[in-house]
Amino acid sequence: MSDRPRILVLGEAGAAAVELLRRWPEAEAVPVPSLACALEMIGKEHFDAVVANPGDTTVLNTARHLLQSQRILAAVPDGLALVDFDLKVRWANPAFRAWCEGEVVGRGFYDALGSPEISGPDYCPFHTALTNLRTLRASGSLAAPSAVTACLACRGNLTLDLHVSPLDGPTGAEPLLLVLARDVSRSVEQQHKLDALHKAGRELAALAPEQLAEMSVAERIELMKLNIRRFTRDLLHYDVIEIRIIDQQTGRLELLLQEGMEPGAADRVLLPAPEGNGVTGYVAAVGKGYLCADTRLDPLYLPGSPGARSSLTVPLIHQDQVIGTFNVESPEANHFNEDDLQFAEIFSHEIADALHTLDLLSAEKSGTATQSIEAVNREVALPVDEILADAASVLERYIGHEPEIADKLRKILAAARSIKQSIQKVGEDLAPSKPAAAGSRQPKPAPLKGVRVLVADGDERVRRTAHGLLGRWGCVVETARDGREALTMARLGAYDAILADIRLPDVPGYEAYTKLREAQPQARVILMTSYGYDPSHTLVKARQDGLRHVLFKPFRVDQLLNALTFDGSPPSAPEKQSTVVEMK
Repeated sequence: MSDRPRILVLGEAGAAAVELLRRWPEAEAVPVPSLACALEMIGKEHFDAVVANPGDTTVLNTARHLLQSQRILAAVPDGLALVDFDLKVRWANPAFRAWCEGEVVGRGFYDALGSPEISGPDYCPFHTALTNLRTLRASGSLAAPSAVTACLACRGNLTLDLHVSPLDGPTGAEPLLLVLARDVSRSVEQQHKLDALHKAGRELAALAPEQLAEMSVAERIELMKLNIRRFTRDLLHYDVIEIRIIDQQTGRLELLLQEGMEPGAADRVLLPAPEGNGVTGYVAAVGKGYLCADTRLDPLYLPGSPGARSSLTVPLIHQDQVIGTFNVESPEANHFNEDDLQFAEIFSHEIADALHTLDLLSAEKSGTATQSIEAVNREVALPVDEILADAASVLERYIGHEPEIADKLRKILAAARSIKQSIQKVGEDLAPSKPAAAGSRQPKPAPLKGVRVLVADGDERVRRTAHGLLGRWGCVVETARDGREALTMARLGAYDAILADIRLPDVPGYEAYTKLREAQPQARVILMTSYGYDPSHTLVKARQDGLRHVLFKPFRVDQLLNALTFDGSPPSAPEKQSTVVEMK
């Protein structure tokens, strides 16, 4: 390669090029006919100067537009990069360069990001994008190839969602690939934390029945304290905690566990009342979490841990009744946020369930018969749902062709639904009627009694929880494992509300939403989604078509209630104006 300086001469540069070459006689002039060719060569080769004719308005206007576009792309918060056929980075905006070490342009895409691990859904996104483009070219189609997605786990706990789209150029030219990369590290971390909390919940009281039988109440309490301390520190990273349980005889909030609290605070007598009992009493009375941003400014706060400047308190809820409180404190003001509140509420539900499992809440039990019915329902609900879904799928194929078989399948569907309703009815009849305990939540709204709800989610845990929670409120619940099952059941059944995850394994979220609305125009369709990027913009498009409610996992019980509470006039047609309940 020559060591001579190189000058890129654009078009008819005229006198400007002659003058520069006169002053720089050792330089080599490289003429190019157009700005597009100039950009192509600049991306591949090194030049010490570029000369253009200032009188050429076409060149100047194009250059001005390119500069404006570059400023816009530089301001985009997501990472953008142009990658060539050899997977070399030709250009990258500042957001993308911030994730890389050293110079980016000219380096391999994966090398620039530190050789990340690809976790799908496509493990060769660039190869797939180019293959899709070649297939469209060969077929003569003018359609633009769809983006290919992948997830990269990079160094430093950085996780990127990639969307790779080929940019078709002139005939014979190798295409470039446009890469849109979004930092989803926080959402991935949140999901991992959520999974860890659920796992911790299973381990809080992970004992076989025979082990429980051999343990005294005191031993069970000590086991519970040990596990709660461990998971609170390891998962939530809190050092100061206090858990109180409502004593059904005295009505007081009795201390179960404390770590880091002042002796006077731990011995304080508190009642589940909104006034005069601090944040703990208020939370136990209203049944909702509370963030105290600054203890010096909050009139509800009563001194707890030494030097505490902020606190977070959530209720312990079992079978829709407040049974106690979970409180953590920090020496920093404004230390806790809405995410902390959300995860503390999830963990508090796990604690309440574990207390029940360890048989420490005998005053809260509805009786052995009721517990047995709940256990039967937990085991039967999902298998019966599978029967319903399979029978509905077969029925759809026989309708209009084999009337006799179709009638038999309808009887199977009716019998399966009857089984579930009978179990629920027996449980309601056996449950003793008693006044609500002090500090407990009021019964759920009557409009939920008998409400038919279809829940479509690929996660078995979500479907099982839907049965347990919605069933307690009197809802008639059926579940579907994927979009095909949900659409079949919606076409053949009747529902008041449909809860559908936007990431069903077989049907895109927006398509599922529109088809469910079409199949059940009188039903309230509610979409559910986890933390993270919505690459198909399902929520945006669905809102434009009348979507009213979105539940962001993990969501709180009151948010689910808000979405399911009917006003008597569910939309029969899409409405452009909608009120969306968003949870984070």
